[in-house]
Amino acid sequence: MKAVIQRVTFAEVAVDGEVIGRINGGLLVLLGAAEGDTEADCEKLADKISKLRIFSDAEGKTNLSVNDVGGDILAESQFTLCADCSHGNRPSFIGAEAPERAEALYEDFKACCKSRIKGSVESGSFGTDMKVSLLNDGQFTIIMECIGGKII
Repeated sequence: MKAVIQRVTFAEVAVDGEVIGRINGGLLVLLGAAEGDTEADCEKLADKISKLRIFSDAEGKTNLSVNDVGGDILAESQFTLCADCSHGNRPSFIGAEAPERAEALYEDFKACCKSRIKGSVESGSFGTDMKVSLLNDGQFTIIMECIGGKII
């Protein structure tokens, strides 16, 4: 399971021109489920993300978590994170989890986040053409991967 985590001051997702998820500070998480990913990966990733100290304290040091700052999470399904670009110029997505299983893992990840943060967990709509808008907070972006319940 792969995640791109961005610290944001604002993020929203729209489908067919209608905003369906919005946060005003916190984390935008793009989540890609790969073949073999499990609920344990969802739990470990959500736990790590909820405790990740990437927000500034009063002294400007990155010592605070999304919970410490009262932030929210906007979680988006992003199967393209599982792209294999090792051959040719067209990415292969053969390593991405099948849609039904990927959607179940995405829902489990959101539930795990909801149980770990004080703020809200917003989301897009799985399998739709979503338009995501965001304003990075300090251009803070982290890529994280969890395999077999372990962050690598």
